[in-house]
Amino acid sequence: MAPRGLELHPFRGLRYDPDRVGSLAAVTSPPYDVVVRPDGLHHLQSADPHNIVRLILPEAATPEARNAQAAETLRRWRSEGVLTADPEPGLYVYEQRDGDGMVQRGIIGVLRVSDPEEQLVLPHEDVMAHIVADRADLMRATSANLEPLLLTYRGGDGPATAVAALLERTAKRPPLLATTTEDGFHHRLWSVTDPADLTAVREELAGHQALIADGHHRWATYRRLRAEHTSPGPWDHGLVLLVDTARYPLRVRAIHRLLHRLPVADALAALDGRFRVRRLDVPQAEAMDALARAASAGNAFLLAGDGAFHLVDRPDPELTARTVPADRPVAWRTLDAAVLHATLLDHVWRIPDSPAHIAYIHDATATVEKAERDGDTAVLMHPVHEDVVRDLARQGVTMPRKSTSFGPKPASGLVLRALDL
Repeated sequence: MAPRGLELHPFRGLRYDPDRVGSLAAVTSPPYDVVVRPDGLHHLQSADPHNIVRLILPEAATPEARNAQAAETLRRWRSEGVLTADPEPGLYVYEQRDGDGMVQRGIIGVLRVSDPEEQLVLPHEDVMAHIVADRADLMRATSANLEPLLLTYRGGDGPATAVAALLERTAKRPPLLATTTEDGFHHRLWSVTDPADLTAVREELAGHQALIADGHHRWATYRRLRAEHTSPGPWDHGLVLLVDTARYPLRVRAIHRLLHRLPVADALAALDGRFRVRRLDVPQAEAMDALARAASAGNAFLLAGDGAFHLVDRPDPELTARTVPADRPVAWRTLDAAVLHATLLDHVWRIPDSPAHIAYIHDATATVEKAERDGDTAVLMHPVHEDVVRDLARQGVTMPRKSTSFGPKPASGLVLRALDL
């Protein structure tokens, strides 16, 4: 049997009727795991009674009640015409643009859920079983893919490929929808239904593999649900956004850590003789610049929470050799996230990787503010380059979870997939 490649299929998108909601921007949300609860969740809920967070992050007393509530909300919104299905299957060209001139375009469709041994969709981070179980319960209850995960591939930076030409041609047409979200990003969406275009996309993607940029838990959920259901069927596919990073490079940002119930003074005291520590009484931007310079020479972190910044670098080589697993490639053993988790969290600070002890926050300022407010320690990280992530993924080596944040992430709420369509 010939090897199979990426298989992206059209679907009938489920979209908000703009005449039934206050504005399209008011019903969108960042992906479920980027919403900072509870403040961000309540802010989005109050933006519009039909905001997508009521589906992706329902609130109720128990998990069962939350999922039942999301399913009932989705059913009601569809019956009331708040969400309506497009008349025919298509792929969706999606564009994000910011005020600095950055443009990202990709294609939203339903991708065949492949097995790990096919090496078609490469994860680069580990997942947590309880989060996969939570997302699976929600998808089962709603029988829907409520938000696309973000995949990247390398289509080549030479002459325009068929997909690249399609994206550029489509972007000149009037979109199905256009909106600007409160983060300043402009979003546009087009439907592509022409059979020749669909064939061109399918044939081109069949020669590529994809890297999961955002959505490891949702991809693991797709795989779990596919295994639970009879094939062929709708659970054989999952909703994705595919971006060619040769033409539209993603931004790779770090994900920061908030260490609950660990005062900065205690964190610093435990580092004595193990890392170099320098206090920086400078604004955050200057401290982050210092972190970038230090990270170019080796492992480095920025601790905050006591009103100052503390640059932590130059770990004791004997300590890292003893604590970082030796059965991984050198590129993995020297990752900041690997040293943070294996050396600092596990060995020096002895902090379990659980929600009760560590919060993962995408925004550095929010991490510092929460640390200062609660008396905790913020650990600010420097981002990893995409090439390092991709090379490790191709070797089948996963990074410590929440090692990277690729973006911009697709806004949730612009197009959904109901499995009964």
